[in-house]
Amino acid sequence: MSRSIVYTSKAPPPVGPYSQAVRSGNMLFVSGQIALDPENGELVINSFSEQCHRVLLNLEMILKEGGSSIQNVLKVTIYMKNIAQFHELNEIYSEYFYDSKPARACVEVSALPKGVAVEMDAIAEITS
Repeated sequence: MSRSIVYTSKAPPPVGPYSQAVRSGNMLFVSGQIALDPENGELVINSFSEQCHRVLLNLEMILKEGGSSIQNVLKVTIYMKNIAQFHELNEIYSEYFYDSKPARACVEVSALPKGVAVEMDAIAEITS
């Protein structure tokens, strides 16, 4: 089975020693994404809503570069600093995963990289 590193300038570069994603066979494993703007490298921290949208857009760009899409995501893991924002997260998440509804885990954590409020990773199938 072949293994390759996936990278796109349309998503922020990794903030540590890892890849944006790894493609193996027909599977794509996308690393945890935080609300970094790929254009300027700055954190999007104005609101929880804006952070969620930025994270999902980053995931979307990496999925596309890796030959997949939001519709082909099989599993998402969400890390939140405040589980009380779960309802708001679900509203935003539904805008992206409106009909594909992948398996998902959502956990509250004490801290995330760079002090962000949310991080998400994904596993997707490559159908192209």
